[in-house]
Amino acid sequence: MGVLKDFVNLGLGALVMTKEKAEEVVNELVKKGEVGQDEGKELINELIEKGEKSKKEIEDQIEKTVKNVVGKLDISTKKEIEELKSEIEELKKKLSKEE
Repeated sequence: MGVLKDFVNLGLGALVMTKEKAEEVVNELVKKGEVGQDEGKELINELIEKGEKSKKEIEDQIEKTVKNVVGKLDISTKKEIEELKSEIEELKKKLSKEE
């Protein structure tokens, strides 16, 4: 079990392990007597929790990287384009009132 825990602590196992796979691995450890039933349940929850945490960290890093690249490319965001459209509509209304 020490090797599995080390693997998970590195975050590698948490990234590639689905809930079903985690249950499968832990159930095998329980069958072999390497971990108890209660400890197995805790381990499954830990694997899933670390997987979710790792997934969130990766998503945050990807989002940060994409924003950085978009900023460097000087590309307008959807929000900026919508703001410009609103301003244009307001100017059109003002112009039509002046006529």
